[in-house]
Amino acid sequence: MKSDVEELMPRLLPVEFGASGEELDLKGPPRNPREYLRQVQLEASQCPEVVVAQIDPKKLKKKQTINASVAGCHAAPVGFCPSLSWQQHQVSNFSDVRQSIAKNRNHWSSNTLDDNVEMPDITDEEGWKKFCFGETLYLGTSSSRTEAAEAEPALDHSKVGFPPFLTIVSRLNQSTVLMVLETLVGWFEENDFAPQLGRWLYALLACLEKPLLPEAHSCIRQLARRCAQLRSALETEEDEKLPALNLLVCLVARYFEQSDLADQPE
Repeated sequence: MKSDVEELMPRLLPVEFGASGEELDLKGPPRNPREYLRQVQLEASQCPEVVVAQIDPKKLKKKQTINASVAGCHAAPVGFCPSLSWQQHQVSNFSDVRQSIAKNRNHWSSNTLDDNVEMPDITDEEGWKKFCFGETLYLGTSSSRTEAAEAEPALDHSKVGFPPFLTIVSRLNQSTVLMVLETLVGWFEENDFAPQLGRWLYALLACLEKPLLPEAHSCIRQLARRCAQLRSALETEEDEKLPALNLLVCLVARYFEQSDLADQPE
């Protein structure tokens, strides 16, 4: 007569057990292959049918789930929406940039960085903000002073930030790309658009690999909604921020296939 264990898990090896289970010491090491198989069988028979895991809820509070909002963007005001041909042209250019970065990544990442370039640690969010924006923007100084600093012959990158040089972004793996992107988008949620931010967002999107992870999916949608929100508050079509905001919305919606966020020209 078969045991309950054999009914659920049919015996695969033709091993005869001459000794009874009481003669086996489950705490000691098996002396031969037969004892090992018998120990495994006895241990399995002693397992409860239902096991309840002891879970600490505190460990699940951080990043337990990914909340990807499906809310759309603010519609572009009349006259602010780019044409479909413009959007298609930007997507084509962006695709070419991505292909070039992927093709030449090894070349650029092998180049030696300048002595003044000290890239922050992957977990140093504040350090990345200072690295990308510089102290002038990071500390909240007016954009006019930032532009004046950028116009000076000798740039002080500690003040105006480091541009996303290929020698820098080519060194970033996907974890770092996503972390920096999330950091900058989080800063953007509470601050106005700035040229340094736009350059870095474009470069990070160009390095972001497809298919997107859930975290990346949520992040770029957040970026597009923020751009559309700022665009809806612009007073004139001549605002210098408009092309950059339109471009970022276009890339998220058209290239990364978030079509519900796309601008629909009339």
